[in-house]
Amino acid sequence: MPQAERRERILDGILQESIRETQKMKFAVKAWSKGGRARVGLLQLSSTSSSFAQGGPPEKEIEIETPALLLTTRKGLPAFISPDHLSSLPNPDSRLLQFSPMHFMEGPNSKTISAIGGVHQLLGLHEYGFVAVPRDSILSLPECNSSNKNGASFETPCGRFLVKPVEYMKMISSMKPDLWVSLADEVHASVTTKRNKASVDRTIKWLDDCISLKSTDGALFGSIVGGCSIEERQRCAQEVAKRNVSGFYIGGFGLGDSVDERATLLHAVTDLLPKEKPRHVCGLGLPEEVLQGIAAGIDLFDSTYIYHLTLGGFALVFPLDGKCKHVSDPGLSAMASDGTKINLKATIYRKDASRIVDGCICYTCQNHTKAYINHLLNVHEMLAHILLEIHNTHHYLSFFGVIREAITEGRFEELRQNFIEKRRDHLFAASLSACELETPVRLRA
Repeated sequence: MPQAERRERILDGILQESIRETQKMKFAVKAWSKGGRARVGLLQLSSTSSSFAQGGPPEKEIEIETPALLLTTRKGLPAFISPDHLSSLPNPDSRLLQFSPMHFMEGPNSKTISAIGGVHQLLGLHEYGFVAVPRDSILSLPECNSSNKNGASFETPCGRFLVKPVEYMKMISSMKPDLWVSLADEVHASVTTKRNKASVDRTIKWLDDCISLKSTDGALFGSIVGGCSIEERQRCAQEVAKRNVSGFYIGGFGLGDSVDERATLLHAVTDLLPKEKPRHVCGLGLPEEVLQGIAAGIDLFDSTYIYHLTLGGFALVFPLDGKCKHVSDPGLSAMASDGTKINLKATIYRKDASRIVDGCICYTCQNHTKAYINHLLNVHEMLAHILLEIHNTHHYLSFFGVIREAITEGRFEELRQNFIEKRRDHLFAASLSACELETPVRLRA
């Protein structure tokens, strides 16, 4: 069968399947920012447990307001938060969990997970929505130099794997996620024009392969790549938009690209996408990057930023529009705080009996002090990371809530500019402070 005819059949044959899929996931835009692309939406998920017929959990309904944060997990659970502590996070904002199918290349295989009933049954988290994304920034990193026309290559703790569309779809079918992203060839910003074009061609072909092999009710997000080329990203976006996908995954960021060019690339892509479908981006984690993405019309973000902060012993403290206030100490060094986060390993917190953030209602701030967490970190107690991840997740989810409120009230651009200006001012002051500290040392030398 000619390639063009095969593609046409795929596109024609998935219409009914797409209609059934959108019934499992609904998305509606509720408000737009004043004169901009930022928007507030409502993502609704509903699915019936595969074990319902045997007396298992009934149909679940999840409603998440966007822009929203997907909690990055390792094999379906946050790195340091146990299932019994998930309920202490803001609800329902914390009910979307992102995982990579590549995480399960060690542990239960696809057949076992399928027999159990998918990731919801495996983990016992029936009231949560699971989002399957091939790439993450913790355990499943794309390795573009080893990818080829047959499949995408990933670096995992188990080694390097070449994953073909057929193998990927077997994983998706067995895990039964609520949302899943098609296989993509994500490349580093430094690749050649020829390699970048090939990545777009492969990603589009693999999307068609995933559609033709689809055997799950989860909503499909089509992958959009193209590196740092506006033309290739637009070409990919136009092709993916022709397919009957439920949403869009914009990949390739955080792989050597410049922060300064991201806004142009994001706007070039989102301007071509239908407004009634959600957009998910990977690789934008810092608060200023999130604000940049939201300004371009992105709805869903991952949260590896929280994981890396927690692992390093950092706690988020930046003000949430006056709702959580952190009084900065002028005695803090640039090593202990950068205005956004504080390093609780620093000796300055050894006797600090205050909470991480005054007014914060998370479990950590309600029950523990900076001095206690400093102690836990310095004696290498795992509880330190548990308490930090609870606070950081709570704080960042609250940040998204403040952003949604600002968009609804027509002051998102004001919020974004204020945040960026305060961040710039703090970094400038910190650099002056560092210079002052270095001057006496140079004079003595």
